[in-house]
Amino acid sequence: MTILDTIIERKKEEIKISQSKASVEELKDSGFFGRKNLSLKESIKNKSGIIAEFKRQSPSKGIINDNVSPSEVVSAYQTFGASGISILTDKDFFGGSFDDILNVREQINIPILRKDFMIDEYQFYEAKSIGADVVLLIASCLSPTQVKEFTALSHELGLEVLLEIHTEEELKHCHSEIDLVGINNRNLKDFTVDLQHSVQLKNQLPENVLSIAESGIYNLEDFRYLKEQGFDGFLMGEYFMKNKNPRNAFSDFIKNIT
Repeated sequence: MTILDTIIERKKEEIKISQSKASVEELKDSGFFGRKNLSLKESIKNKSGIIAEFKRQSPSKGIINDNVSPSEVVSAYQTFGASGISILTDKDFFGGSFDDILNVREQINIPILRKDFMIDEYQFYEAKSIGADVVLLIASCLSPTQVKEFTALSHELGLEVLLEIHTEEELKHCHSEIDLVGINNRNLKDFTVDLQHSVQLKNQLPENVLSIAESGIYNLEDFRYLKEQGFDGFLMGEYFMKNKNPRNAFSDFIKNIT
């Protein structure tokens, strides 16, 4: 089994536990469930294009930074011009939790992406109930039919969809209702990074699709190269989080690209 297979098996167990604790109807009673969601598509167009991520750890890197709070980091991301915030909610493999979104939702007024492994309808109601604006659909975890069904459900709930792909085969998961397409520079099965591969995939996307370069952006040169190749947005976490002070790292990065 790959690490992705292991994560998905664990995710199935987590969902069963969550469903036993709160029904969909109970999730709908959340104070955030009725809020009007913010648009990441519009924010990508009008701001820096950077979806700045709060991430404590990952399977490939281990602990990245577990000494800062979501509140201090994401408020700085907003202050210095992030288009959106990505927050990991997977606990076992990424050290995240729902509280990481709940504790910052009312502090910021830019879109929040719930970044997790979405494989069940229940998770979309969860995302809405904790104040997320966008959900991530990972093509390698889903069939094209599931992507269509989950996109329709997301839109019913007022959530936007970021579809993540990594291979040419996964291009068939794209369809006209997808809001944004992310191309992961990192292979989730072996964690290798290949920016050129991502550019080749991006060039096969429909022209009107907003494209997001995800992961493996380690320096200004990587960012500038991907921007020159026509990517509209950039999902970046480790670059900032590996710094003792992610706030300063993000501020300095923004100064260098503007």
